[in-house]
Parts: sequence; C-alpha cells; structure tokens
Amino acid sequence: MTLYKCIAAALLGITLLTGCNSGNDKVRITEVDTNSGLARIPVPVLPEDVKKRYHDAISHFVQRTGFLRNFSGGILVAKDGVAVYEHYQGFRDFKTKDSLTAETPLQIASTSKPFTAAAVLQLAQEGRIGLEDPVSKYFPGFPYEGVTVKLLLNHRSGLPNYIYYMDTDKRWDRKRMATNEDVLQTLLSWNVPRAYRPDVHFNYCNTNYVLLASLVEKVTGIPFPEYMKVTFFDRFGMKNTYIKTLSDPDFNRSFDRSGHPWALDFSDGPYGDKNIYSTPRDLLRWDLAWSNGLVVNKVMADSAVMPYSNERPGTHNYGLGWRLLKAPNNKQVVYHNGHWHGFNSAFARLTKERGTVIILSNKFNPAVYPFARALYNAFGNYDGKQPEGEE
Repeated sequence: MTLYKCIAAALLGITLLTGCNSGNDKVRITEVDTNSGLARIPVPVLPEDVKKRYHDAISHFVQRTGFLRNFSGGILVAKDGVAVYEHYQGFRDFKTKDSLTAETPLQIASTSKPFTAAAVLQLAQEGRIGLEDPVSKYFPGFPYEGVTVKLLLNHRSGLPNYIYYMDTDKRWDRKRMATNEDVLQTLLSWNVPRAYRPDVHFNYCNTNYVLLASLVEKVTGIPFPEYMKVTFFDRFGMKNTYIKTLSDPDFNRSFDRSGHPWALDFSDGPYGDKNIYSTPRDLLRWDLAWSNGLVVNKVMADSAVMPYSNERPGTHNYGLGWRLLKAPNNKQVVYHNGHWHGFNSAFARLTKERGTVIILSNKFNPAVYPFARALYNAFGNYDGKQPEGEE
C-alpha cells in the first residue's frame, strides 16, 4: 500500500486508538519547574499504560503508512502536554551526513506567525498597543489607509505581499538579502498597489507579519529576535529556539527532494512571518505555556482563536495568528502549518481532547500536512466518517 493511499485511508476514517479517551486518562500535575528565570510551567504526567497505548497505536500507524521512508525531521505527538510518541531521523546536513536529533533546530516557517501574534497581543494586554490602532500611528507616512493592527493579525489588511512585488520590481536588487526595514521602506515609498480593500476578506500575506515584528521593535525599542528570546524562548525553557538574522553565519539549511541544499534568496532576510528555528520538544513547551495562560490572559487568548473571516461558510478560518479548523463531531483544531523552501512544518492543538501534533521537516515533503491531519485521529474520529478496516 503506497504512502498516499495510506494517508488517504486515514483521512477517510481510520481511528488510531480505541478506548483511549476514557475518564481514567485525566492528566495529573506532580511538579513545577522552578529553575531561575523560567516561567512556572506545570509538568503533566499521564499513567504509563495510557502513554503506552497511545505510543503503540501511533507507532503502528506511522510504520504502516511508510511515511518515514522519505522523511527527515522530527515528529512529536502529545496528550495533555505529555509526549506519547516521538521520532527523529534524517540529517541536519545531507552533505556531511550529520545526524538530525531532538536538539536540532529547524526553521518552522509560517508556524512562526503565532509567536509574532503572541508578542503583539501581550503588548496590547499591557496597553502599549491598540489592536484597533491604524498602522500609520506607529509608522508615520504609511500610505495604506484603513489598515489596523488587528487587520495585520487576521490577514484582512489587503496589503501587497512583499515576497512577490519585491521579486518582480527592478528597484530591488534580488541578490541582496532584504530586512524588515527594507520591506517597510518599499511600502512607504514605492507606491505599491494594495491587493484588496482592507477588511473585505481574508488574504494571507507575509507582509502583515513582517510589519507586526517591526511594530514590536518600534514599541519596545528592542530588536525583535532579542525581545522574543527574553519574553518567550528563555522564559519557557525553549533552549533550542531562536530567530535567525542576517548576522547569523551558521544555521541549518533546508534541502530539496534529492538532498541538495535549497538556495537562499532576498526574501530569506525578514522575520516575523518566518525565520524562527525550533524543535518539536521546544514547541511542546510553547504549547504548555499557552494552555496554562502564561503567554496572554484568557481574554486575549480567546480573541486569538475567534474566527474573523466569515463572509463564506466553511470549516477553515483564521484568528489572530492562528488557523482554525472546525472538524466533524464538533471538534476544534487550532493550528498553523508552515512551508519555506525545503522546510515543512505542522503544529496543531486539538482543544477537545488536549492533543498536540508537531512535525518539522528539513527535506521538502508536502506529505507532512495530510500526515499531520491523519494523526489527529489518535484522539478520536476527526474525519466524521465510519472507521475502515486496515488492508
């Protein structure tokens, strides 16, 4: 059975676990991190028999699909904040054959956006940013009227995407790495037409999150990578997480299907929309911090997972930095995938069952996304169809 047929079968209703959502599976909190400088993140514990049932069922499914044959990266699945399945394989560098481990940071691409949004929401919570403020309040001369901070967060700004217009405009030397400031200056001086009128409909645009990162710098007076390190990464014990800048000479590259390094281009420079490097274990700590109210308060957290684009009925929507999926059986998924060059990432929080699915890959592999979706079924039927027998 081919990989894609296995994934398709899973998406048609394979339930990985039977009887693993009983009342005996409640999480127990037994200790708290107390290291100096760290937030007090509860350390959850699951009964060993429950962990084993999840692990064995997920492991069997992963092996049966054959997904691992072309995979380089890490997979982590957690229940109630406890990792029940982890797997790491492949190479950090396909030329040197350096092994990829649980401590190898890979770029999480657009899965960076929830972090950028969290920084903005935290500053809004402190009264230092107004979500309804016009962007021009922070960047004088900003020529796009009607664009607010919230419209950047929920991708309803209608702004043009710098990745496309800077790539085709002869005013930009595409051999030179762009910075966040470069993107801002093109918006201020190039008279680039907007893509849509603001707040008309959803339009995913990396420019929004480059501007949000610059906004954090403007309000705090601290470079965005440093601000995120102190505010989130160090505080939550995310030891292998950082934001790549142009001054970083050594970082893990991504690779194409054949294992050749993916060439960098001008758009590799900006951050906010991408360029966070992390590991599945660090992202699980991020998930724990978020679910325990250590990132923002409940009001802000709730606003982040509200659907803001409701012009057309559907199962997908976008909040403030998070993608939203309304799955069958009244199940809710808060997630954000990412794709940049050869990096593919998936991060999902299954709110009803408190499950977490994380996949990071450094060798181009679009099967990451349907495979992550199939893993949701470890926590129940996320496809809304009758389970089928295995072939």
